[in-house]
Amino acid sequence: MQTDALLDRFLSGLAPLDPLALWAHGSLAGGDYQEGRSDLDLIAVLHAPITPRTLWRLATLHARLRAEPLAGLLHCTYLTPEAVTDSGRSHLTWAHEQLFRRPVTPVTRRELHTFGRVLHGKDPAGLLPPVLDLELDGFVVRDQRDFWRPKLAKAERWRQAPWVDVGLTTFARATATLRDGRLITKREALELLPELGAPVEVVEDIRRRRYEDPAPPTGEWAARRGELTRGYLGPAIDGLVAAYG
Repeated sequence: MQTDALLDRFLSGLAPLDPLALWAHGSLAGGDYQEGRSDLDLIAVLHAPITPRTLWRLATLHARLRAEPLAGLLHCTYLTPEAVTDSGRSHLTWAHEQLFRRPVTPVTRRELHTFGRVLHGKDPAGLLPPVLDLELDGFVVRDQRDFWRPKLAKAERWRQAPWVDVGLTTFARATATLRDGRLITKREALELLPELGAPVEVVEDIRRRRYEDPAPPTGEWAARRGELTRGYLGPAIDGLVAAYG
């Protein structure tokens, strides 16, 4: 399996940095991973603060992995002991073939506590503080209100499959968290979306590309799919925020 080979090589490359832990979250941990389509979402906890030398070694490691078939899908955020408890702090991250900084959100932290997969070292419960329901719910509402709702204003971006796919599944997952207090997979999100009134033809398009045929849509369908998604998500997000904000 290409995924296991990549993870083994990545962990071997991390070994000189003596990581305290390496965890998987997202689809890889939640049981809905699709090789070659799903991202490999990882969190590494290093034993010491990141120095310029550490930064160079991590950049070199990821550069060397680029020859691996799935390397472009590998995303890893690097935590350090002095910053591991702060959910608002941004951390060094490799994703989309570049280094930048982003936080480990309350959703990711709850995933790690609920079904995180330990690839190396300590369990998440031994290093990460628990995520309170109030913190999780507040983050989910803000994410829908402050990130996703404004993004609907630009029609062009919604011709792109990732915006449609992630926008709809994130909304369904947010609804499940706020309404039922649970985290769900993308597969479960696709099952829930029709119940929430999402356009069935768009949901089926996402399902087909994720689980059957990844071929991209034609231009005409891409435009219609985007408009259907925007027309649904605007009122849906407004209703969710009004109910739980």
